[in-house]
Amino acid sequence: MLIKNDITELLGLEDVSVKQVKNMESALHIWLELPLKAHQCPNCGETTTQVHDYREQKIKDIPLGRATYLHLRKRRYRCPACGKRFAEENTFLPRYYRSTSRLIAQIIDAYRRTVSSTDIAARYHVSLSTALRYFDRVSHKCHELPEVLAIDEFKGNAGGQKYQSILTDVEHHRVLDILPSRYEPDLLNYFKQFSNRNEVKYFVSDMNPHFRAVAKVCFPNAKCVADRYHVTRQACWAMENVRKTEQKKFSKQFRLYFKHSKRLLFKPLCKLTEDEMDCLALMFEISPRLATAYRLKNEFVRVMHSHNSKAGKSLLLSWMKTASEAALPEFEACLKACRNWFQEILNAMDCPWSNGFTEGYNNKIKVLKRVCYGVRNFERFRNRILFFGS
Repeated sequence: MLIKNDITELLGLEDVSVKQVKNMESALHIWLELPLKAHQCPNCGETTTQVHDYREQKIKDIPLGRATYLHLRKRRYRCPACGKRFAEENTFLPRYYRSTSRLIAQIIDAYRRTVSSTDIAARYHVSLSTALRYFDRVSHKCHELPEVLAIDEFKGNAGGQKYQSILTDVEHHRVLDILPSRYEPDLLNYFKQFSNRNEVKYFVSDMNPHFRAVAKVCFPNAKCVADRYHVTRQACWAMENVRKTEQKKFSKQFRLYFKHSKRLLFKPLCKLTEDEMDCLALMFEISPRLATAYRLKNEFVRVMHSHNSKAGKSLLLSWMKTASEAALPEFEACLKACRNWFQEILNAMDCPWSNGFTEGYNNKIKVLKRVCYGVRNFERFRNRILFFGS
């Protein structure tokens, strides 16, 4: 009796009586039953303890070191007043299920981790279709938009679309929703369902003109903010193109020297060692054009660190004039982006938020895709992203 009581405590199930335990090599089998007690008839409300019959049901439970099965001897009661037959009540087995509630809960909770559905099914000794069926019951819906709304695209390859869109609340670091595509009509239709669109104060995105067009239509009171990283990257790309152009002019020895030293061009000045500064000085002595490009890149970074748009506006205009006079064709694309996104860049200087959280979450999505070898079902893919982000 003492051993059976210990097993009952180990199982953690209420009011069950363990009758037999078989510890096999591949699985653990436990026979149990509930105590006889009075039940209320669901038809007439009469109380009865009259048993009509018994049947044994095999139930999957959370694994105790191996696959664990409960063999429950279930009763059916009979109401003496109306003759209704009904099954006894229990707290651990949902109706029409052959898995315990806690097993289902653990399977669903396992989807919070970056693992594949196949691994989850194998861990809990259920089929892949069963694990997916349990998780498909999870659903998420975004009911309102935050004051600081950020959007980005990522390559999801789900639901027949190559790219999906992610919406985040960067102020509170949470994912709002995953949209099936990045096209303007789909985004417009999605945002029109929200009644608090006029309460959005900032709309943060990369330098995608489609996102900006959607923001101007759906969020008339919001300031469009160009993400600082994507803006700064324009100057970095321009400098990198100058390096690639310059190194082609030199011998193999200097070409490899420029290539292997490119990381120093992106390293902050304050973090350079004396040897690294000497290395850069040699590169700039060989290529004055690269020295000019490096100076323009660093000046642009300082411009983007302006405390507000009032101070940054004059600095940005001055930088654009300097870059135009430098006669570096590689900076034309950067100058064009600055002209086209001038106001959005200034807004970024006033806004303390960026798309950093969104970009970081996109990396988590990439890891999830790689672990799962891709997820073709968009709704399932969306729920997985939102579930491990909640």
